[in-house]
Amino acid sequence: MTTHWWRHAAIYQIYVRSFADGDGDGTGDLAGVRSRLAYLRELGVDALWFTPWYTSPMADGGYDVADYRDIDPRFGTLADAERLITEAHGHGLRVLIDLVPNHCSDQHAWFRAALAAGPGSPERERFWFAPGRGADGGLPPNDWTSYFGGSAWTRVTEADGSAGPWYLHMFAPEQPDLNWEHPEVRAEFEDVLRFWLDRGVDGFRIDVAHGLAKKPGLPDVGADPDVTDLPYQDCDAVHGIYRSWRKILDTYDGERTFVGEVWLPTPEQSARYLRPDELHSAFNFEFLCCAWDADALRRVVEETLAGLAPVGAPATWVLSNHDTIRHVTRYGREDTSFDMGDKRLLDPSDPVLGRRRARAAALLTLSLPGGVYVYQGDELGLPEVQDLPDELLQDPTYVRSGGADRGRDGCRVPLPWSGFGTSLGFSPDGAAPSWLPQPVSWSGLTAQAQQDDPESVLNLYRTALALRRARLVPLPETLTWVDAGPGTVCFDRQDGFRCLLNASSAAVGLPDGARVLLASGPLPGGTVPPDTTVWLSL
Repeated sequence: MTTHWWRHAAIYQIYVRSFADGDGDGTGDLAGVRSRLAYLRELGVDALWFTPWYTSPMADGGYDVADYRDIDPRFGTLADAERLITEAHGHGLRVLIDLVPNHCSDQHAWFRAALAAGPGSPERERFWFAPGRGADGGLPPNDWTSYFGGSAWTRVTEADGSAGPWYLHMFAPEQPDLNWEHPEVRAEFEDVLRFWLDRGVDGFRIDVAHGLAKKPGLPDVGADPDVTDLPYQDCDAVHGIYRSWRKILDTYDGERTFVGEVWLPTPEQSARYLRPDELHSAFNFEFLCCAWDADALRRVVEETLAGLAPVGAPATWVLSNHDTIRHVTRYGREDTSFDMGDKRLLDPSDPVLGRRRARAAALLTLSLPGGVYVYQGDELGLPEVQDLPDELLQDPTYVRSGGADRGRDGCRVPLPWSGFGTSLGFSPDGAAPSWLPQPVSWSGLTAQAQQDDPESVLNLYRTALALRRARLVPLPETLTWVDAGPGTVCFDRQDGFRCLLNASSAAVGLPDGARVLLASGPLPGGTVPPDTTVWLSL
């Protein structure tokens, strides 16, 4: 664990509900994670990022937090979390936890008090309550739409049965937005930071980091909005929040860190969050969304590094997460890009092509300068589950879109660990069915099935992560582009390291005298076939 570990760390994302079930109720929990810490250490990652483990009604998979200082009973107890942090550190793994400051649950004590206190009360000032428009206040206060579909406003029915004001929720109605202009909101989250830092967490992933501040007066978006100047995201006031948080974080030993979920239209906007006195890093969504195209991939890498250079922040690279489609499936489609507004979740996909490209993408990603994120199951080559029965879908986007958007459940199916049967080792024998069913075909993708196969995706990740730590992490965060022909992405790092991705339709030759360190697939006749990445020592 070295200084500035966060600049180059390989961080593994754990969606707790779907990682491992320790108590047999069909839902992943902290006991399950603790039982798999040795697996994560052997995989070769540096840190774990936990999606929300707090008390929650699970209206949005835990991102509707009812108590920021306790663990949801489905997952365990606060004592279990403390043991997990300690044991993870014992395995050389740092721990980052999700913080959800833009909104809370409608079951949070503050929001329940706000509803009970009535119009004009101090309790309601912690949220965005506003009168409706129209003669009877029957229209929402403005034209904002929820990220999950429909209006971003819900009208309150008061205790006496009368129609009251509206409250803002940029996500589901069960997730009221907090008013970050209120000093009690700021003080509360500063205390929450200290609560978890005192328990040893090494940092926080900040959900919707660009969305906390709103423009004064909550103006309409309008019919033809400027996407770089929306009234509910990237408002200047948000930077003061992170500067105050950074001061708190920097009082703790051990290089604690912030990573922001900053999803904005331009690299310049995102970079402002990464100035030296704000967040340490942010997710690179442009790379995640990029199509399988050599020119597009190179352009994203170039723009990422150029955009971050002025603020001195490290790049991050990620292929999938709990909100997107698994890249094995995405890379097997005709359109290999990803768009949150049009996910095309049911588009047909070639699984053989998708897995070959996913292997190549993994080596490209792990060779780039900066940090990298691995979403649970990426290391097993898991595809998106596209055929979950409608009645089992739980993502609020499915309901609020009227079924038009099948939501994110397909990338959140519980992991397959071993054997055959109903849970594939996710739960103990004789346990309740898992909260989402796994495909029968996953029996060949379990961690156990891949353990001793030298050609498996799991062992590709293990080898690549070990080589990355030994060979690439010590190098400067720079690269030099190399022209290896049309349809290729090729660059050198220092110390004679070269990465060559062939995304064209024809094989390309290996450079003379190069020694192969690792390849994502076979290299017949000393060539690099299409959809293959190779690491070379020159």
